[in-house]
Amino acid sequence: MSVQNFVPQLWSARLLANLEKAHIFANLVNRDYEGEIKQGGDRVKINTIGRITIGDYVPNTDMTSPEDVTSTQTELVIDQYKYFNFQVDDVDKAQANISLMDKYLVQAGFDMAQEIDEAIVNKAYPLATNTVGSDTTPLVLTKENVYDTLVDMSVLLDEKNVAMNDRFVVIPAFAKGMVQKSAEFTSASALGDSVKTKGYIGEIAGFEVFVSANLPNVAGAKYKVLAGHRMAITFAEQIVEVEAYRPEKRFADAVKGLHVFGIGVVQPDALVTLTANRA
Repeated sequence: MSVQNFVPQLWSARLLANLEKAHIFANLVNRDYEGEIKQGGDRVKINTIGRITIGDYVPNTDMTSPEDVTSTQTELVIDQYKYFNFQVDDVDKAQANISLMDKYLVQAGFDMAQEIDEAIVNKAYPLATNTVGSDTTPLVLTKENVYDTLVDMSVLLDEKNVAMNDRFVVIPAFAKGMVQKSAEFTSASALGDSVKTKGYIGEIAGFEVFVSANLPNVAGAKYKVLAGHRMAITFAEQIVEVEAYRPEKRFADAVKGLHVFGIGVVQPDALVTLTANRA
């Protein structure tokens, strides 16, 4: 890459594209407010509407007075800041047969996405109002109980009147084979959907199933399996700065960038956290 030919808008778009390819959790959330942020520190007010009373209408009879509608306001704050800053030595660049800057930019997007996914799940799982298992009594997942466990998680959402569509569950890698071997599992290939988000493997118990290595755990135990509806979490991100430069004390091209984002749990009733150990 030549610093003189550097176009930050193009590199920003490229980095966001790479982020999208690597995200799992960030593609399972509501991103409706992303266009409203410009920089770190921005705040977006989000109104969650309440229920409406439905009455019986009797002809020639007055209805009750209109009820006052209520909403719960949540604030999405862009309070997370991440950066990258790397350089490619002129000697390495001259000897390479590929564009090292492009390759490292792809890697930067992947690594940034992992940081974001970890931030999302760590923000979300403690706020879920529905739980199965706990740190004190984690459920030991086995091929015999994995389907029933997912059904139990789905029922918890049913009891909170969470919409049936757009439900997801993110499982750890060790549970992938258990789910796939279940008679109730429908693989992604059987569904004919080859363009789903990275990590998607299929459907079971009313959930779209994703696999991630970013689920929180303690020394390979007490995995926080997260399930819910896509509207439960809101997320917004922006690449606010990308800059190419020549380090003063090196013969090298360098690129640094600043990425800001915010995470809000707007419908905790639409989330379920399973605390699970591997057998």
